[in-house]
Amino acid sequence: TISAPAREGAHIRRTGEDVVADSVALHAGTVLGHSQLGLAAAVGLAEVRVHRPLRVLVASTGTELVDAPAPLRHGQIYESNSVMLAAAIRALGCEVDVVRSVVDDVEEFRKVIEPKLADADLLVTSGGVSAGAYEVVKDALTGQGVEFAKIAMQPGGPQGCGRWQGVPVVTLPGNPVSVLVSFEAFLRPALLTAMGHTDVSRRRVRARLTEEMSSPAGRRQYRRGVFTPSEREVTGIVGPRGGPGSHLLAAFTQANCLIVLPEDVTSAAVGQEVDVLLL
Repeated sequence: TISAPAREGAHIRRTGEDVVADSVALHAGTVLGHSQLGLAAAVGLAEVRVHRPLRVLVASTGTELVDAPAPLRHGQIYESNSVMLAAAIRALGCEVDVVRSVVDDVEEFRKVIEPKLADADLLVTSGGVSAGAYEVVKDALTGQGVEFAKIAMQPGGPQGCGRWQGVPVVTLPGNPVSVLVSFEAFLRPALLTAMGHTDVSRRRVRARLTEEMSSPAGRRQYRRGVFTPSEREVTGIVGPRGGPGSHLLAAFTQANCLIVLPEDVTSAAVGQEVDVLLL
């Protein structure tokens, strides 16, 4: 029994409904996930040109560092920077080689690191760049193509960058929160850009403070925080989590954002709008 006439064009998929001829199906800089790979195959591409993963050598320095689970002696701490950096860099799609707990000795630093440079696109170090008596990274790389400076930010002031034996180098501070903030501010965008990404910035929103905050004059402060969206606010509310100390790593694990106070702001009141970087 035919109860109704067939509608002209029903149940027919027209040429060009999904992708029109000569149009761009996938733009340069697109991250290739399962749907993007499926589309490439659907338009007849067996292969696409991609940026190869960067090979990053991560090195942590400090005679006081001990690799877990070895027992600690007086004055020692467990090494965590290379674990964090390696995980964060791998999450971006890079290949990572790790050298942990290099002692504060220039010759030993060069002996351990130099043989690995030939296979690296980038060297990232943590520790040994401040103003202490044994700043092994600064001592080893000063005059070798790497420049060191103190950035007007908190945490993460001591920084360095350049080239050593032709390999790009980024030297980060030694405290763990300084390492993570420096990664977010400098290293993450640079790595993504180098691998061809077009969207390299964290989402930035405005939110009202739930607690009063203070910041040192002349420094851009990055504080760990908890952001909560709110329909009644600008975009939401935010409050700091933990103190400003660059050794307070536990608070970072509970944060979902970084609260940014500019260099000319020394205090922010409850209810004041601030910039927030969503992690």
